[in-house]
Amino acid sequence: MDAAQSTSAVPLVQERPSALRRWGLPALLALIVALPLLPLPNFWILQLNYIGIYALPVLGLVLLTGVAGLTSFGQAAFVGIGAYTTAYLTVNLGVSPWLTLFIGLALTGVSAAVIGGITLRMSGHYLPLATIAWALSLYYLMGNVDALGKYDGILGVKGLSVFGFELGQQRVFYVVVWSLVMLGALALLRLLDSRSGRAIRALAGGSQMAEAMGVDTFRHKVGIFVLAALLASVSGWLFAHLQRTVNPSPFGIRMGIEYLFMTVLGGASHVWGAIAGAGIVKLMEDQLQVMLPKLIGTAGSYELIVFGILIVLVLKYLPDGVWSFVDRRLPRQPRAVDWRDAAPLPTRLKPAHGEVVLEVQAIRKVFGGLVAVNDISFSIRAGQIVGLIGPNGAGKSTTFNLITGVLDKTSGAVRFRGEAIGGLSSRRIAERGVSRTFQHVKMVPDMTVLENVALGAHLRGHKGAISAMLRIDRPEERQLLREAERQLQRVGMGDLLHEQAGNLAMGQQRLLEIARALCADPALLLLDEPAAGLRHKEKEALADVLRSLTAEGMSILLVEHDMGLVMDICDHIVVMEFGTHLMEGTPAEVQQSPKVRAAYLGTEH
Repeated sequence: MDAAQSTSAVPLVQERPSALRRWGLPALLALIVALPLLPLPNFWILQLNYIGIYALPVLGLVLLTGVAGLTSFGQAAFVGIGAYTTAYLTVNLGVSPWLTLFIGLALTGVSAAVIGGITLRMSGHYLPLATIAWALSLYYLMGNVDALGKYDGILGVKGLSVFGFELGQQRVFYVVVWSLVMLGALALLRLLDSRSGRAIRALAGGSQMAEAMGVDTFRHKVGIFVLAALLASVSGWLFAHLQRTVNPSPFGIRMGIEYLFMTVLGGASHVWGAIAGAGIVKLMEDQLQVMLPKLIGTAGSYELIVFGILIVLVLKYLPDGVWSFVDRRLPRQPRAVDWRDAAPLPTRLKPAHGEVVLEVQAIRKVFGGLVAVNDISFSIRAGQIVGLIGPNGAGKSTTFNLITGVLDKTSGAVRFRGEAIGGLSSRRIAERGVSRTFQHVKMVPDMTVLENVALGAHLRGHKGAISAMLRIDRPEERQLLREAERQLQRVGMGDLLHEQAGNLAMGQQRLLEIARALCADPALLLLDEPAAGLRHKEKEALADVLRSLTAEGMSILLVEHDMGLVMDICDHIVVMEFGTHLMEGTPAEVQQSPKVRAAYLGTEH
């Protein structure tokens, strides 16, 4: 179970990736680069330009909706900001289009930060409804401002040129469009494979686990909202100089829905799915607009009916999108193990043995008229394992949540190393050295075991999204992954680094959570039913790990229903019943207590 025993479990040379995975995507990229060199009609080059322009805002939605789980119908409005900015400045003020790109990005970034700062505090169905509201507001603003030409828009937008050379609308313009698309896709791929990327991927499961790991979830939500908007703004800039005119029609709620449709159809959680979705929708739309009126015998937007039916079929039979069909047939390459020579992360100074680490003083939690926790008090010293036990419904997990800031206490006080932490958020408490697991396992199923555990070391890193996209975060990233592997080896999972977390058995998921919590280098570790789902040998190994942690100066608060494990490893036990403090003492004293027997068995005999 220790590091020395498990190091050999992971081969230093990973298995060879399949030839299809290794050469398939490079071949696709090579084809994209080569297309304008082929003798294709200009019509198809123009179509490819539109596909690339549509793919940019869809890339943003892959990050925002597919990865982080934040539904937005307003992406088209940000496309409009980029388009109108360059159209107005080039036509009315004669500003260079290349300069207007950056002005548009600045305006879009500020607008997205303000809108996101307000909107992203909402959750559930309120978030998409709010994005519809401000998308409509921006659309009608564009259509009613005299300076923007109202609904007629702005005509006579100049095309792009370099040193007087006109780029046109076909092959040379294609190079600009698809260079930006490839840069955007590469930036997102790099971002998702980083410290910030793991935090973003954790957002889809809710904020509780991510905040407990020290992730500032609101800041990350606003950050990816702004990044998605910036990609949309670049799309608008390209669109204006391709069309040579702008009006509000392409930036309304209908187009916002269409971008979401492209995202879902291509594969909401796949970066390359953005290109697939944009291509399928654009080509189908053009063909259906010609074919359907001929078949039906009358003009109309019948393609919308087909798209509606198609999206229902996709959600039913291919919920992960078209690209998932491709992705499943490309065996995934295991991450190259390049972190074993990385410098170890700095560690936290542990409290002196016997120092009071946690003081819980008469905490109370009332939900309406129900008293869930009623004046509970106890303390934990450095190097001590304290068990918190009681029948189901005794209030143990609620007490955990009050200590870790998941719930606000009604009254009482919680002190960690002498500092009052009762009113702090779970993220602020985690920063001070408190880490935890959950009664119901919380993880990111589509990340690997290694990535899930590395999320626990989030507070021990500092590089952000820009560093990840520029790839200057690699030394720190190797340190974080080295620590994640070390903790996985400690809990006996060193041979499962590259396994997808969603494939693990329940007992292994529990061990993953413990390793993730240890990655934070806590002074106090709170374990909520860590032995649930473990086999006998695994429980024995877990007990050895916990004892080794306390020998290093760590303190542990343990909620567990396995009384054999509790009595074996705990130095002190606190017993709860119906939210109240029943008794506390050594394991021997608790075993001999008539009160405890009555609580568990319903009798004092």
